[in-house]
Amino acid sequence: QVQLVESGGGLVQAGGSLRLSCAASGRASVSYAMGWFRQAPGKEREFVASISAGSRMTSYADSAKGRFTISRDNAKNTVYLQMNSLKPDDTAVYYCGGGYFPLPNNYWGQGTQVTVSS
Repeated sequence: QVQLVESGGGLVQAGGSLRLSCAASGRASVSYAMGWFRQAPGKEREFVASISAGSRMTSYADSAKGRFTISRDNAKNTVYLQMNSLKPDDTAVYYCGGGYFPLPNNYWGQGTQVTVSS
């Protein structure tokens, strides 16, 4: 079992930046791929970005390419999502996921709210 705890969400103006963090714990958590997903009100949860266990591979949704960067620090069991040039359409609850690359959706955190004002 893997436990995931997100942090770093908040309110930001359009064009601003936020960095989300996800701390993982539990058995063999560093051996799993990690990722970020988001769910806006009235919409289904969607993939944002993922990173393989050894950080050799990353994958991004088209909406995230060029603006978001995923990274991980296995010494700290933490994965990050640096979000730049934020848009109101990025407003959502962001969830950390753990599992298998490129879609690590076997384990979930509780989510963190990101709100981008225009």
